[in-house]
Amino acid sequence: MICSSMLCRAQIVGWPPIRSYRKNSLQEKKDSEGEASGMYVKVSMDGAPYLRKIDLKVYRGYPELLKALEAMFKFAAGVYSEREGYKGSEYVPTYEDKDGDWMLVGDVPWDMFMSSCKRLRIMKGSEARGLGCGV
Repeated sequence: MICSSMLCRAQIVGWPPIRSYRKNSLQEKKDSEGEASGMYVKVSMDGAPYLRKIDLKVYRGYPELLKALEAMFKFAAGVYSEREGYKGSEYVPTYEDKDGDWMLVGDVPWDMFMSSCKRLRIMKGSEARGLGCGV
């Protein structure tokens, strides 16, 4: 079968054109679905050969989140205090905020954490020095 170059071309992306009101209605639908769905972030642990993805909206606070992370990666986070950070653990849960800074999980109020967390990382305590007061 012989075909001309015009007929054999793949369909051009974005063709046929979509009217702007249709684009806007599709965008609004996507945005509203995004709010109803979860807030997924990647979680990594130093030394672990795999990453996980969790929905932060499932948890009501830091204690529930830490309990889930401990079960997921089989480690103990220790006890958190504002002055000393995490004590009694080889690993320290940290997160990257919107500005790209790494902070200890628990340093800011839960709502602020939820709005600024981009990803989580469970670091070795030796690498986390300087992130918290006493770490």
